[in-house]
Amino acid sequence: MKNVNYTCPKCANTSYTTDQMRATGGTLSKIFDVQNKKFTSVTCSRCTYTEFYKTKTSALSNVFDFFTS
Repeated sequence: MKNVNYTCPKCANTSYTTDQMRATGGTLSKIFDVQNKKFTSVTCSRCTYTEFYKTKTSALSNVFDFFTS
């Protein structure tokens, strides 16, 4: 994630950690176990409040996920 001036909306802390999560979208992606939705999470280091932001996935990563699941 880019360098962002993040301030927690719950406790006003400015230190945080980021991570990524992938999830399935619709019925077919659930049947074939393809995680075609990608999210970046931002978690406050003090109170652990977490926000998720949807990010784009590439077609290549979706194909790779289909063959490796």
